[in-house]
Amino acid sequence: MALKATIFKATLQLADMDRNLYADHAVTVARHPSENDERLMVRLLAYALSVPADDSRGTLDFAKGLWEADEPELWQKDLTGALVQWIEIGQPDDKRLLKASARSERAACWAHGSSTPIWWSGIANKLTRAQNLTVWQVPAQQAQALALLARRTMQLQITVQDGTVWVSDGEQSVEVQPVKLMG
Repeated sequence: MALKATIFKATLQLADMDRNLYADHAVTVARHPSENDERLMVRLLAYALSVPADDSRGTLDFAKGLWEADEPELWQKDLTGALVQWIEIGQPDDKRLLKASARSERAACWAHGSSTPIWWSGIANKLTRAQNLTVWQVPAQQAQALALLARRTMQLQITVQDGTVWVSDGEQSVEVQPVKLMG
C-alpha cells in the first residue's frame, strides 16, 4: 500500500518591507512521504519570498514537483497558461534548472542543507547562460531551525527587512538570511 501525502495548512502573515508587500495568505501544502519538515518549511519560505504583490499575472501555486517530473515545486502561470515563475527546492541538477529557465520568464532555486556548497560548486559554471535564474541558499542551521516550526496547522508571521527574514509562530522565532548564489 502506497503512503499518502500529509496535508499541512498554514496562514502566512507577510510583512515584506523590502518589496513593500503586506498580505495574508492561507495555503494548503501536501507533504510527499519522502519529504521532511525542513524541505516543507523551505518551500513555505520560498512561497512567502516569491509571492507576487497582486494576481494580475496569475497566482503563485504549489505544484507537484516531487510527483511529476515536468512540474516545479512552485509556479506562477498567467491567464494564458504561460509560465511566469518556476521555483525549485533543494539541489536539482543543472539540466533541470536550465529547463526551468528556458520554460519561464523567471526561474529560481532555493537550496538548503549542509551539502549545498558542494552541489553549487559542481553546477555553477554550467548555468551561466541562464540569465533569468536566481539561486538562493538557506544556510543549513537556519533551515533546520525552520523545521522546528512545522505543524499540521500553522500560523506564521514572516517579516522581511534588508534581506533578513524572521519567521515566528508566536512562541518561537527563527532568523533566516538567504544567500544569493546567482542572479
